[in-house]
Amino acid sequence: MRAFASDLIAVSRKETRPLIHLALPICGAQLAQAGMSVVDVMMTGRLSATDLAAVSVGSSLWMPLMLFMTGTLMGLTPVVAHLMGGDRRDGIRVQVHQALWIGVVLGLVAAGLLWTAAMPVFRLMAVPDAVAERSAGYLAAVALGLPGVAVFQALRAFSDGMNHTRPSLWISLVGLGVNVPSNYLLIYGGEGLTTLFGPWLPSPLASLPALGAVGCGIATALSMWVMSLAMVLYTRRSRAYGNIELWRSPTPPRWRLIGELLYVGVPIGVAIFVEVTLFTLIALFIASLGEITVAAHQVALNYTSLLFMLPLSLGMALTVRVGNTLGQGRLDRARLVAWNGILVAVAVALLNCLLLWITAEPVIGLYTHNPEVTRITLSLVGLAMLYQVSDSLQVNLAGALRGYKDTRVIMLITLLAYWLVGLGGGHWLGDHGLFGWTPPLGVYGYWIGLVAGLTVAALLLGERLRRRSKAVAHGEMEIPA
Repeated sequence: MRAFASDLIAVSRKETRPLIHLALPICGAQLAQAGMSVVDVMMTGRLSATDLAAVSVGSSLWMPLMLFMTGTLMGLTPVVAHLMGGDRRDGIRVQVHQALWIGVVLGLVAAGLLWTAAMPVFRLMAVPDAVAERSAGYLAAVALGLPGVAVFQALRAFSDGMNHTRPSLWISLVGLGVNVPSNYLLIYGGEGLTTLFGPWLPSPLASLPALGAVGCGIATALSMWVMSLAMVLYTRRSRAYGNIELWRSPTPPRWRLIGELLYVGVPIGVAIFVEVTLFTLIALFIASLGEITVAAHQVALNYTSLLFMLPLSLGMALTVRVGNTLGQGRLDRARLVAWNGILVAVAVALLNCLLLWITAEPVIGLYTHNPEVTRITLSLVGLAMLYQVSDSLQVNLAGALRGYKDTRVIMLITLLAYWLVGLGGGHWLGDHGLFGWTPPLGVYGYWIGLVAGLTVAALLLGERLRRRSKAVAHGEMEIPA
């Protein structure tokens, strides 16, 4: 144990800097993509409450689908990282082509679901007719961009696996730059342009219709395709990928390779889907607790979600570092690289706790001036500080295990910890209290459930990584080819 600790300290001096160097561009890309959702909400909210509701309800349908696609395509990252680490670059091009086939099919299937299933779901949810109609139009427009965003995510997974994470940052910023003006033009139409530039505008521009939520969906789809085409262009022309001529000639579908990528990627997609639906279901459950409580929950969740981007990005970078090292055949060092990443994750979590402590009150003041909302939000942020360490640990432990191509266990642990402990326990505490010892805890019960669920996930994933990394390092277990 002492020898492992001294080796870990030695590796930390060399490994921490490249890990953070990989993680920071990923974090910037995540924030830029989150910024698109913020812009959508802000701009449609200024037009009408109905358009805002349409975009909010529609986003609750297409975002989980997109994140499932993203998670599934993330299975390409450890595959490329292993090949890159082992200097087997000739196999990378074929793997990327198979991921692109998967991405196109997933994008088309997701688009088809949005075109056909939106209205039946809205009727089941008893969504008001005006909101349902505009939301269905919004989703029909967004669906056009899903194949494009799937191609972007596949190429991003390839680039990340090649230790080249900056393109996703710059191209996500390009997408945000397209999203803002196209949103303004399509949501507000000619009237918005006249307000912005004055009455001298040519009549064709001044007479453009205000499309509201549908215009927001068109702008989102346009941004997706711009990001996709920009990533295609970059991967075709950049010299950063060495002699990998990605676009030299397309490889037809190879079912064995597609099956192997899905074997690694689908559990990642399911795990991300489970996490997203956890927060969606909690929001639905607390909707009956009143608008003050719902507002406080949303503010606290939005604020802490932004801080979560750094540990999330660190976990994605850790997948690459562990995969590279395993690909080199340095099994003992891969174990040290993984646990060094976990130590960095703890440091990041403590930094987030400090930021929450210092900035909570002034930041919440930017969201609301209601004293009751502020009071409840501050108490929820206090609970959020409790789970910063477990949240950062679980996402980075999962990232390290993905580097080992160990993804199915992550999916099972996520199902157990998030839905059974987090959602089930939170719902029980919120509605019934603690076995008669306390009254129903309301929104605090759900947040205590989050703390418990994330802690259970961190403990189980930590034990899995301990066993997996030790067995691989001692030659008792092999990494899937």
